[in-house]
Amino acid sequence: MQSPSAFLKGIQHPEAFHGRGRKRNFFEGWYIKLVSPDGDQRWAIIPGIFLGSDGADMAFVQVLDGQTGRSWFHEFPIAEFRASNTRFDVSLGGNHFSNTGLQLDLPQLAGQLAFNTPLDPWPVTLSSPGIMGWYGLVPFMECFHGIVSFGHGLSGKLEVEGNLVDFTDGRSYIEKDWGRAFPSGYVWMQSNHFAAHEDASLIASVAIIPWLTGAFRGFIVGLKYGGKLHRWTTYNKTRELSLEINDSQIIWHLDGPDGLLRILAQRSSGGLLHAPLRTAMYRRVEETMRAKITVQHISKTGEVLFEDDGRYASMEVFGDLERLLGL
Repeated sequence: MQSPSAFLKGIQHPEAFHGRGRKRNFFEGWYIKLVSPDGDQRWAIIPGIFLGSDGADMAFVQVLDGQTGRSWFHEFPIAEFRASNTRFDVSLGGNHFSNTGLQLDLPQLAGQLAFNTPLDPWPVTLSSPGIMGWYGLVPFMECFHGIVSFGHGLSGKLEVEGNLVDFTDGRSYIEKDWGRAFPSGYVWMQSNHFAAHEDASLIASVAIIPWLTGAFRGFIVGLKYGGKLHRWTTYNKTRELSLEINDSQIIWHLDGPDGLLRILAQRSSGGLLHAPLRTAMYRRVEETMRAKITVQHISKTGEVLFEDDGRYASMEVFGDLERLLGL
């Protein structure tokens, strides 16, 4: 069991490892997205650890080819998993991930990439430790979330299935999750490749959040452009005006302190990833890196502040969507 002091220290470092002292019913994973300059190469690498209730423990690196939808799950002995509880620094076998870059030694991807611009995390304060706001201070939350970097540059080359690919001047994104299990129903989407705004980045999610004896629909949206982060969240009194999920698209309108946000996300087929349930890693979560997200931000006075299409968008739509929409 994690001590209260370790928990309080950990919430100030969403990017770091939160599993020190945990023996069971815990997972943690870092989602690292790599996109080449031309967008032809799109990969997600997810190092992580899962501690089950029945000794079904494992460390792993998942790999998703965002172009083809192929995916791989590489399992490692728990003893090979090493991570810092004060910074982003994770090692698994011959694979290393940190705030300066990554080293990969996998059948699909091998080589070294450097992050040639600083990581750009969601701001952390004592009262609002990152993307979850004050909910990040609640120790009984089922799943915690952190944004390690809205976007940063890449330099270097990787051997991609035997072919050398230059990722220099490409773009990366990093986020992470930890806790007991993923939500039973959720929508998640992300893009930091907007056609007319090179610095723009969007992260948006809505999920079933267990709370005391019931549950509620919680949502978090961050749109960063021009050096400023605009937020639409459950905890900052944003109102959901509408949310529609169908087989081809997601339509989501929100009204908050920063104005009106309209999202139209075009869904696309993807590959299957493992996600943590309470007893096992469950390979039924489909993720695509071929979605498109049209975003419009309108001020309180009706001025269109931002309107653009996010390309190479990552997206997951999973679980009990009927219950999600009904909450």
